Amino acid sequence: MATIGETSAQLALRDPDIRLMLQVRDDQPGAFEELVRRYQQRLLTVLGHLVGNAAEAEDLAQEVFLRVYKARAKYRPRSKFSTWLFTIANNLALNALRSRQRKPEVPLPAMESGPLGPRPQEQMVADPHSGPMRRLDRHELAEVVRQALDTLNERQKMAVVLNKFEDMGYAEIAEVMGLTPKAIKSLLSRARMNLRQALAGYLGIDPGPGDEPIDDE
Repeated sequence: MATIGETSAQLALRDPDIRLMLQVRDDQPGAFEELVRRYQQRLLTVLGHLVGNAAEAEDLAQEVFLRVYKARAKYRPRSKFSTWLFTIANNLALNALRSRQRKPEVPLPAMESGPLGPRPQEQMVADPHSGPMRRLDRHELAEVVRQALDTLNERQKMAVVLNKFEDMGYAEIAEVMGLTPKAIKSLLSRARMNLRQALAGYLGIDPGPGDEPIDDE
């Protein structure tokens, strides 16, 4: 999050992606292609988990980049570049979910992206080599986690995905989602409780009552 009074130049010094986006703004050759290379797989992972459909995630990712390119001339950094990018992605994903007609879902394969490294779905549950998780192979585990994520509402899922796969804290997630850090803390608390309950049978644990969330409304 930007500090009050911080200039574009100061933000660019702290964020190499802002520097790259400023090059895109100035139409420097290869800059936009490099931006796509840096963020395409990360966007596909986040959007894929949000909409549950790999083909739709690809279409949405292309739309995100298209909007970034169209907005380049007026770009003025006010926060981290990734915050701005995932705010666009969040809005597009929510619009897609709310306008989607009923149709069969396409299973989403595990993807490699984000700060958690390879196959980020598997990072959300316990060590697969211990206890009952030993009975699940990677594909089964990915499907179990996908189904658990699908038990969350739209806002909980977005908060979890940004926290786990993009390593964002409360303040940055709040900026992306247009909420307060207090609301994000509550969303994540409720989401963890719901995920714990959904995965309890596979983890071999008592789901318990979970952490008491604070008011997020």
